[in-house]
Amino acid sequence: MKTIGILGGMSWESSAQYYALINREVRARKGGIVSAPLVMHSFDFDHIAALQRADEWEQLGDILGQAAAGLEKAGADCILIATNTMHLVAPQVEAHISCPLLHIADPLAAGFKAAGHDTVGLMATRFTMEQPFYAERLAQHGLKVVVPDESHRAEIHRIIFDELCAGKVCPKSRAFYCDVIADLQSRGAQGIALACTEIMLLIEQCHSPLPLFDTTALHCKAAVDFALG
Repeated sequence: MKTIGILGGMSWESSAQYYALINREVRARKGGIVSAPLVMHSFDFDHIAALQRADEWEQLGDILGQAAAGLEKAGADCILIATNTMHLVAPQVEAHISCPLLHIADPLAAGFKAAGHDTVGLMATRFTMEQPFYAERLAQHGLKVVVPDESHRAEIHRIIFDELCAGKVCPKSRAFYCDVIADLQSRGAQGIALACTEIMLLIEQCHSPLPLFDTTALHCKAAVDFALG
């Protein structure tokens, strides 16, 4: 089995899910007490988030790239960035490593297409919703993207950082997300991409009239596919 390298801690709430989901998937496929060989670099998210707010993306790319190189040196055969937002610097991370970076948007696109959908309702941090890197990656797979309106984007982002990244799950916030999903459906979305790795802590399929595509779970399955070859 190949070793999976994870750039985590952004936030640790979702990184803990990565660890659990990858190992559960390996156990489901292999049986017994088999578990996944993993190496993780866990960042102080407060520092990373401050650089995000300051738009210091070049510096962030170098920080993550150096950490990815360290994971490869420690034996990682592939690298996961365990957050959607930081795929904004995926090309810089790839420049630091020789092993493959498994991009989080690729298994999302594959899941949408396998379900017969072509229009994605995107729920994520404002960086992922407003900057082009994510929609452009999905467009490479032939998918269209619908994003929430400006006021919705601001509140989605606030809930992610002020609540979910701090481990808080609030029913009022869940109701708000459900309202956003209904709006995206009215604007043509055929499914909802939970394109922030913490959203799966708040929203489950029972809360949505549209199919949900959880990027955390899809990313983890892609990593296991790679690890098991």
